[in-house]
Amino acid sequence: HLARKFFYLWAKVTFGQVLPSKARSFYDQKILQKTFGRWEEWWTVCRERKLSLRAENHYRHFLCGLVLKAWRAFVCQQQGERNKYCVAESHAKKQKLLRTWQCWLVYVEVQRTKRGMQSVALAFRERRCLRVSWAVWRRQHYQKCTGHQMNILALQHWAQSLQFRAWLQWRELYLYSQNKKQQETRAVTHHRQWELRRCLGAWLGYLNLHRVKKRQNELAQELHRSRMLWRFFTDWRQLLECKRRIHAHQRDLEKQAARIALWRVFAHWKHYVVLCVEESQQRELGVEHYRHHLLVLQKFWNHWKSRL
Repeated sequence: HLARKFFYLWAKVTFGQVLPSKARSFYDQKILQKTFGRWEEWWTVCRERKLSLRAENHYRHFLCGLVLKAWRAFVCQQQGERNKYCVAESHAKKQKLLRTWQCWLVYVEVQRTKRGMQSVALAFRERRCLRVSWAVWRRQHYQKCTGHQMNILALQHWAQSLQFRAWLQWRELYLYSQNKKQQETRAVTHHRQWELRRCLGAWLGYLNLHRVKKRQNELAQELHRSRMLWRFFTDWRQLLECKRRIHAHQRDLEKQAARIALWRVFAHWKHYVVLCVEESQQRELGVEHYRHHLLVLQKFWNHWKSRL
């Protein structure tokens, strides 16, 4: 306990109020704080990258949704305008038929009145004299001329009304075609801007990829050159070693060939000696076999002679 106490006193006098253990712990704590700060910065950068990528994807999907909604609205508007045009055309046809029917009714009524007047004139002519008949004829002629003029005026009025309606329909169709062309030009400009953005992004990506590929190709060429030099050097060393081995092997083969030749000569001589021994043995066996055969023949000959 006294030694520990004097050691602490000596440490305070030597190192001051801060002990080495506290300084070491403070240093470790600061290192941990710096490491955690660097890690937190890296984590925020990664998170910002992920958020930017998500934002880009969301922006692309949002643009695609807007284009799809605009296209749907354009298609619905075209269908509505076509339906309106069909309804207007059918209404115009009905109005034309109605006006034609009204004109035909007026014409029939005029013809009826004319026939009635003609019948009245004929009856009056029958009742009156020739003088009165001449006046009636003149009157009827005047009425026919006026009726003809009225028919001409009615036809002219009907033709003018038809021309005015046709002009109104042509004006509506012209305005509709102009609006349609403006919408088409807006859609084409929007599509071109979108395609230009997409092409610009693809071109920038291609440039970055081309730069990376160029750098990779340069590194690959340098690596390929170094590998080729090392391969040529190793091939040269292997070829030199192979030549040395071939020369040594040729020497060994020559020695081995000489040994094999001597061994073959000795084998042939040994085989010749063995053949000579076998031939002498076979000759002796043949002689012995011939002798036994002669002895048998002599035995049978003596037996036959004794039997005879």
